[in-house]
Amino acid sequence: MGPRPAWLPTFAQHPVHHQFSFGAIGVFLALVLSAATSLRGASRVLEIWATVLKLPEAVPSWYTGRLWLLRVGYYKLTRPKEQAADWVWIIDHTVQLGVQKCLVILGVRLSALPPPGTCLRHEHVEPIAVYPVQTSNGEVVYQQLTAAVVHTGVPREILSDGGSELQAGVARFRQAHPETSAIYDIKHQTALVLKHELAEEATWQAFTQQVARTKQRVQQTPLAFLAPPAQRRKARYMNVDILIRWGSKLLRYVEQRHGTPSADVSPERLAEHYGWITDFRDALGSWEELLQIVEAVEQFVRTQGLSRGCHQALEQTLVPLVRTERGRQIGQQLLAFVQAESGKAAPQERLLGSSEVIESVFGKLKRLEQHQAHSGFTGLLLAVGAMVSATTQDVIQKALETVPTSQVRQWCQQHLGPSVQAQRQQAFRQLKQAEEKQSQFQQAA
Repeated sequence: MGPRPAWLPTFAQHPVHHQFSFGAIGVFLALVLSAATSLRGASRVLEIWATVLKLPEAVPSWYTGRLWLLRVGYYKLTRPKEQAADWVWIIDHTVQLGVQKCLVILGVRLSALPPPGTCLRHEHVEPIAVYPVQTSNGEVVYQQLTAAVVHTGVPREILSDGGSELQAGVARFRQAHPETSAIYDIKHQTALVLKHELAEEATWQAFTQQVARTKQRVQQTPLAFLAPPAQRRKARYMNVDILIRWGSKLLRYVEQRHGTPSADVSPERLAEHYGWITDFRDALGSWEELLQIVEAVEQFVRTQGLSRGCHQALEQTLVPLVRTERGRQIGQQLLAFVQAESGKAAPQERLLGSSEVIESVFGKLKRLEQHQAHSGFTGLLLAVGAMVSATTQDVIQKALETVPTSQVRQWCQQHLGPSVQAQRQQAFRQLKQAEEKQSQFQQAA
């Protein structure tokens, strides 16, 4: 037998006044936060595990695990942060059904950035603030940013996707705090460049229209295995890579299979539904060049950050990727952007240039909420705090021993109010009561 795992002793230790061990709590949280398991799924996994290993410990319900998650999130969100002048705030809005918006601020100190060549991950950042509001504009964002200063001090950098409300709020914040630099996320910048380049291109429009028609025609046929990916209506120029790569793969497949018999798909039927892709052979080659340039720029900024003169190293990275005049122009546009943004860094300073970490957190939140996202914001909004920074046994112990469930519920009542689902239930309940009274009145008459 191998050595005893280091985490096993935690199953013999319990937080004060808690039934479940650190081991059970830690495994449940890891299943939800790291293994993409649902709350109910995590409870079921622990139940199966306990049965197979014949563990004496009871199995937590999904609701108990949910409260652990929210208490850890609340603890991380509200615990004191270091006061320093080198904080980076990564900010963005998340929205759900209803009118509410929520501004989330994640933070990391420049002195704590991972080394060049490494992407920023969830465990590197701290939750600074979560501000759900009924309405938002530049003034509201400014007030929220000003309120967040108490947690870290004035940040050195604010990184965002440049949404109109965020842009207006950050601009006003910088009037009061000129030492703060505003940086625009590289992924959104490359999406803007691609949109400007492709939106009015007749060939691209023809390609996307053909893709949409083909998807409708083949999705219920034996040719569905070649069907194009779904096209996003929102922020679709941030995901053109999926469509371009599909087109390139389809082109190679069609050309290789031309005239080759198949038990399932004849060459004639393949040509009928997908033969049009050969008309875009040259265009796909051009788009792939743009895609390679864009991805190289994104990867450089994501892993190297923004420092003075970094555009020179990026330019050398792009040299072997540029094959056409169009590619050269796109490369120059992106180099100019990186040069301008990196010029905001002080000598020997490395700023953050990619906000992908907050986009990833929002994706994880939506996956965790599942159908609850249709009810507007719920208490699971506090899970944002649990998703970032390290969740150690010490963090779990402090969260469960210092944050009572009543405190979490009070936060939810204060910041969220009734969910859309709760409002719907209340409206239908009142309607039912009115109908019952009307029925009773008619019977009495």
